Amino acid sequence: MTVVDLPLDQLRTYQGRNPRPDDFDEYWARALADLAAQPDDVELIPAAFACSIADCFDLWFTGVGGSRVHAKYLRPRIDKKGPGALMFHGYSWHSGDWNDKLALVSEGFSVMALDCRGQGGPSQELGGYGGTTFYGHIIRGVDDPDPDKLLYRQMLLDTAQLARILTAMPEVDPDRLVSIGGSQGGALALACAALEPRIKKCAPMYPFLCDFKRVWEMDSGTGAYQAIRDWFRMFDPRHEREDWFFTKMGYIDIQNLMPRVNADVLMACGLMDMLCPASSQFAAYNKITSKKEIVIYPDHGHEGLPGFGDLTFEFVRGV
Repeated sequence: MTVVDLPLDQLRTYQGRNPRPDDFDEYWARALADLAAQPDDVELIPAAFACSIADCFDLWFTGVGGSRVHAKYLRPRIDKKGPGALMFHGYSWHSGDWNDKLALVSEGFSVMALDCRGQGGPSQELGGYGGTTFYGHIIRGVDDPDPDKLLYRQMLLDTAQLARILTAMPEVDPDRLVSIGGSQGGALALACAALEPRIKKCAPMYPFLCDFKRVWEMDSGTGAYQAIRDWFRMFDPRHEREDWFFTKMGYIDIQNLMPRVNADVLMACGLMDMLCPASSQFAAYNKITSKKEIVIYPDHGHEGLPGFGDLTFEFVRGV
């Protein structure tokens, strides 16, 4: 088998390279307290899209920091409580078409699909962060003296807030929640499961936002991770602040949240992934202590993984 990262036996025990801040737990306790104090201010607007099995809405809420955040909401036309699904999209993209949520709706799921702040959907991103806004959400706020200003802190909190909103819907059974996504969406699905303990099943595909220092050392600082390389080139060209930088990024490194996950996890990883290297993904996976399974694609990279959509559907439908 071609190897572009660690051998599979080493991947299964790899624990990550990026530093974990000493006050990581306090940081996220404070973040969740901020979220608890944040009014949702939910607005439901009937969508232009219509179908026979669901009522469809544009949903808006106010996230931490005041940004108005959008999600698609599809509610099945049934007269009893059913499960709820949270769907998260890849970096720079958007929540996708309405019709690709209908398979879950047909199984009785109420579905909310987030549009991440300031990316390809209509969600607002008010900003207000010190430091560069040149390119890349991944490093937005890293130069602000206040670590609470990291943009991805607010985006991870958006996932938990959306789960809170979904559980408050009268048609949703709050004990039957799932989270799904790929790449950035895979990271957000895992973060949602870490920050919202009521998530019962989580199905991430090749999650982003894991083990930043390992990604850098593998020279994978391109594509979604390009902003890390740009930050060093422009603001620390001799890497005099390298330790400080990666430690601060540790606040939003998904691997550090994984011990909080209670959900059953089904994850997919392509061993030829050069965008989100397999080792970075395993750094997160290996810290999950709940029931879990990882599906390996030896010859695939950061691309469509044949059959995993069906596996995900079968995994979550029994929640």
